[in-house]
Amino acid sequence: MPVNLSAPDPQSLLPVPGVRIGVAMAGVRKVNRRDLVVFALEEGSVVAGVFTSNRFCAAPVQLCREHLAASPAVRALVVNTGNANAGTGADGLQRARRTCTALAGLMGLQPAQVLPFSTGVIMETLPVERIEAGLPAALAALSASAWGEAAAGIMTTDTLPKAASRQVQVGGRTVTLTGISKGAGMIRPNMATMLGFLAMDAVIDAATLQALARHAADASFNRITIDGDTSTNDSFVLMATQQAGHACITSLDSADGQALAAAVVSLSQELAQAIVRDGEGATKFITVQVQGGRDAAECKLAAYAIAHSPLVKTAFFASDPNLGRILAAVGYAGIGDLDQGLIDLHLDDVHVVTQGGRHPAYREEDGQRVMKQAEITVRVHLHRGPAEATVWTCDLSHDYVSINADYRS
Repeated sequence: MPVNLSAPDPQSLLPVPGVRIGVAMAGVRKVNRRDLVVFALEEGSVVAGVFTSNRFCAAPVQLCREHLAASPAVRALVVNTGNANAGTGADGLQRARRTCTALAGLMGLQPAQVLPFSTGVIMETLPVERIEAGLPAALAALSASAWGEAAAGIMTTDTLPKAASRQVQVGGRTVTLTGISKGAGMIRPNMATMLGFLAMDAVIDAATLQALARHAADASFNRITIDGDTSTNDSFVLMATQQAGHACITSLDSADGQALAAAVVSLSQELAQAIVRDGEGATKFITVQVQGGRDAAECKLAAYAIAHSPLVKTAFFASDPNLGRILAAVGYAGIGDLDQGLIDLHLDDVHVVTQGGRHPAYREEDGQRVMKQAEITVRVHLHRGPAEATVWTCDLSHDYVSINADYRS
């Protein structure tokens, strides 16, 4: 069961002026399920993207990068689930191009104005003929209020759709933001088997939108981990339809830029944390905070060492306060001149370690009380400087193994 996560109320998902969404059943992998989503953007929209760091990236990721470099005037996105079109070589790239060409032909666009996205099983041939056959139905279903259907239409091993909305005042005008995400396994920074799509009617230039996409990803989707794997298909896309009516934002340092960035980061973090809450087999949502580092980089090293450790994660699943595992992870994180005699460790309100050793007042029953909670904060203080970093993760359960063992069944 997801950790303190419920399906979004479709009525709470706000239409974004300039965006319409169509969802269809294409039978990509399974019949009678919505597995094809099309986003149609009004002319004048700008789009930015952040993609996986995995060098073995999927065909649609390669094509998205190519199209964004060639044509910032993107007018459509097409997303299929059930097949990742990764590890498919030149044939997979050709099939991704066919998808773009087919949708462009139906919408009167150029293929470079279409961005393709795929998620699902790796190293299987993309059934592009089924996608081509399903596109007319997706276009016929285009609606400004189909965000809930879209969130369900991009799921793979997710148990719940993930979507949310925000509104923020920018330059005296109301800007609407709505986003969806998917992901439950192969979740690690840079980014995950995840897709994230966030649209807004803000007025912003292309270069600043790209900077905002990177900033938001670094503060959200690049701060989550479930199992330490980095997928071939990770994509986070930020769309701005330019219809809110405020002055164009050309810098994130301006007052309007900061207001918009805060809203985008907040929404991105909610979508990213929803992925962790719905992690495969997750029973606990864990916030890892590392403070007192010399810089953010070493804080992240320690935070991810904790969050990736199978021993730490299984201890959380068992509600076992075997907290020496956390100290061990900090020790092997890669901070060469770390002074263990300075380290403090808190588990929520419980002070476990002080000056590198067990706190005199720490009691095992206090640690176990916290470990039994559905949401837990691990806080480590290195006492080396002013920097800090936070990541979000979950425990590692029997169900995680079962889900991934049976994934292709």
